[in-house]
Amino acid sequence: MKLKEHLSIFKRSIKYLYNLDKTYTVTLILNSLLAALIPYIAIYMSAIIIDELLTLKRIPQLITYTTVTVGLTFILKLIQTYIDKIHNCHWDILYKEEENNFSEKNMSLDYELVENRDTQLLRDKIAIESQTGFNLFYLYSRLKSVIDGVTNIITSVIITGTVFLSDLVSVWIKLVFIVAVVLISAINFYINARNHKLNMKYWEECVPENNFSNYLYGHIYDYRSGLECRMYGMEKLYAKKVLDFQNKLAEINYKNQKRLLISTFLEDVMVHLLNIVVYAVIISAAFSGGLTVGEISKYVSATFLIVWSMQSLIKAVQTLLNNNTHLKTYFSYLDIPSKMYKGTLPVEKRAFCDNRDTEYEIEFKNVSFKYPDSEVYALKNVSTKFKIGSKMAVVGMNGSGKTTFIKLLCRLYDPTEGEILLNGINIKKYNYDEYMSVFSVVFQDFKLFSFSLGQNVASNIEYDRAFAEKCLVDAGFGERLKTLPKGLDTCLYKDFDENGVEISGGEAQKIALARALYKNAPFIILDEPTAALDPISEAEIYEKFNEMVGDKTAVYISHRLSSCKFCDEISVFHEGELIQKGSHKELLKDEKGKYYELWHAQAQYYGKNV
Repeated sequence: MKLKEHLSIFKRSIKYLYNLDKTYTVTLILNSLLAALIPYIAIYMSAIIIDELLTLKRIPQLITYTTVTVGLTFILKLIQTYIDKIHNCHWDILYKEEENNFSEKNMSLDYELVENRDTQLLRDKIAIESQTGFNLFYLYSRLKSVIDGVTNIITSVIITGTVFLSDLVSVWIKLVFIVAVVLISAINFYINARNHKLNMKYWEECVPENNFSNYLYGHIYDYRSGLECRMYGMEKLYAKKVLDFQNKLAEINYKNQKRLLISTFLEDVMVHLLNIVVYAVIISAAFSGGLTVGEISKYVSATFLIVWSMQSLIKAVQTLLNNNTHLKTYFSYLDIPSKMYKGTLPVEKRAFCDNRDTEYEIEFKNVSFKYPDSEVYALKNVSTKFKIGSKMAVVGMNGSGKTTFIKLLCRLYDPTEGEILLNGINIKKYNYDEYMSVFSVVFQDFKLFSFSLGQNVASNIEYDRAFAEKCLVDAGFGERLKTLPKGLDTCLYKDFDENGVEISGGEAQKIALARALYKNAPFIILDEPTAALDPISEAEIYEKFNEMVGDKTAVYISHRLSSCKFCDEISVFHEGELIQKGSHKELLKDEKGKYYELWHAQAQYYGKNV
């Protein structure tokens, strides 16, 4: 990156962190300034005390000098401690605010971008880079070093300025000192840059191992993996995998340390050479006879602080520049734009049919779609419509376009061609959040969380307990609910509550169905609604399904065609096309049709009364 880009990223980062928590930034600067200035009180006053001890030895003056030194240091230390406490308290606030911002960005991304592999890789790259130590907060850590270094250099230069500007040090020694500082600083800057490249190479080599270790240790410490480990005696397998990982990491680290050895040696040599020059300067001034013992002590300490501060400042600036590479990646994620057009029309006011605001009509009009970075159409020229209150099944073989059809319906993606209408209006023109509120969906790979049962159903902290219970009962979870120790307040799983309950796959699916019912949206979409249920539970669900769904529009995606008998209409997809549409009885009459083929392939499982 060029200097202009570095400065731009640095400026944006400071502004970003400052807006997250202003107090943290202010206390960081104040703390750094005080930490840098306090040592100079002792350096400056010690010189005065030493000279007094070696000359007049006046007790009152010595007491005064000592009192000023200790008292001023004590007062500034108290102030620094107070500021440091505030600073540390606001660290948690800053960290949590940053996490919230990053999470909100992920939640606000278009689903197309969330599912996109490039977006996932970018997010993974940010996480992996953060594991190396480079991240947004590292900026403040290095900024503190920059403030310390600059403050030390300025203060030291002020203290030593008198001796360097005087005739006590020859011009040649002054010139040697300046050249040595510039040359050694440049060499150290080069060494630090080289070390960073070597470390970056090391971290890149470690990425596959770190990813594997995260996966491995994630399973080792996840109690849900405990059953397989014990049933199949996988302890030796895991132990061997861990050992191989640790040996590989040690091998990579050994190679990196060998590469860094020369750089570290050169860096130490440069520091000691500069120390020799410092001594030469002070000795030259002392031989001129114009310095007292106290002044020699003061100038030695201050000059060495200049040297140390220069080293520290160079490393801090170098690492800030290196860190900007990560920050560029970090902000590129935050800058991902939303591609999906989001209209402003309120659904409630526009969604009317036959003068009833509760009625909706959805129409797919010549809709085709292909996923990003794909040349193959997942859906091709689909046209269909359905009204509220109807029960529609979407069936077809794997890869036929069923799930894509639902993603478009819920506007997780927009059509590549054609349009989808809600009561005659393109769904893009509606307020996005309001349009999403029209749908309740139970996806096949739904997620339940380690929260209370009631919160899982309501997807909220505050909720209608009576209605939540009713939804669970309607979804077939009523008997299990009676056995739970805390009812709706029972925590699912044991991640955060040792008294949490483990639930089966079928029970989880019933809770997910209850969640869809609780939302009480006009459209309810069920992706394989009974896949994890036993035949008895499945029959129970279907027997009362009409009662559960009521006047809502229900769309079923199913491989079990037995569910189709409960539907008013069936849409049959094949290779991305809607090839058949009709009722169960109508479609079975077409013996050459795909539905007839699928039905009779499964008929043996349904019994004779089909």
